Amino acid sequence: MAPWTGAELSMLNPLRALWLTLATAFLVTLLLQLVPASLLPDCSLFQYLIRYGKTRQGGPRRAGLVECKIVEPLERYFSHFYIISVVWNGFLLWCLIQSLFLGAPFPNWLHGLLRILGASQFEDMERNVALVILPGGEPALSAFLVLVFLWLHSLRRLFECFYISVFSNATINIVQYCFGLVYYVLIGLTVLSQVPLDGRNVYVIGKNLLMQARWFHILGMLMFVWSSAHQYKCHVILSNLRKNKAGVVIHCNHSIPFGDWFEYVSSPNYLAELMIYISMAVTFGFHNITWWLVVTYVFFSQALAAFLSHKFYESKFVSYPKHRKAFLPFFF
Repeated sequence: MAPWTGAELSMLNPLRALWLTLATAFLVTLLLQLVPASLLPDCSLFQYLIRYGKTRQGGPRRAGLVECKIVEPLERYFSHFYIISVVWNGFLLWCLIQSLFLGAPFPNWLHGLLRILGASQFEDMERNVALVILPGGEPALSAFLVLVFLWLHSLRRLFECFYISVFSNATINIVQYCFGLVYYVLIGLTVLSQVPLDGRNVYVIGKNLLMQARWFHILGMLMFVWSSAHQYKCHVILSNLRKNKAGVVIHCNHSIPFGDWFEYVSSPNYLAELMIYISMAVTFGFHNITWWLVVTYVFFSQALAAFLSHKFYESKFVSYPKHRKAFLPFFF
């Protein structure tokens, strides 16, 4: 039996370092937004880079950047992120399925990339050495389920971009657009890198994937479905604000949303996004440090977007509900 050689992985492999850096950057950015503007030096470029869509209103314009569509893609181009995710992460899922169920090895370039990013590795040696399993570790099945969740999440969001959401002509900056494209490539590689490898093949403990099923896989699946359903409902509520009773778009103005989680927070779609990623952490068995760093990044990035959105609503609507928080019910 092959020994586990990745149990004592570096606490800060390239992927963990990257997600920790991103989480820290968004935490610092969020904290800076909480500081009174009078105490900070004017930095229009910084504000321009962190804002998009409606949160641009009343804020800095383009900080000297050329005002053209190349510099500022439309906000509706969010669909490009999910197209990339559905195609790329669908390919990664196909590679994983081929390896898990048909024994097909990963392509050389993909295997090399995963090794660079810090994938777990078994050494293929015929020795009578006891297998040491990571605490709570059913890594092959967990990663498979999380990659399925990620692909389904991207597919649903793509559907919403095309058939549910009503976008105005608001824009995002080119840095945010490029980051979004890279993000969905990176997040899939992060999931796949959690699969233990035996050479270019996935190592399945016990050689039976279904034998790895645990209670937290079921809990993670239920949380994923629950969070996804609420996010979908919130997006429907937002889109209906711009439609008449017949479902025809009549304007692209902003209105106060009500219903579902909107009764508690200004951006429940961002809160649901966080819950979706937490459901994936649960599916990993609670113990996956790399994925908890991803969750930490998602928390601070969504909290920042929610805070800016909340401030927009408060400044635009005098009658905006006073009890409603930005991101976390009753707290923030």
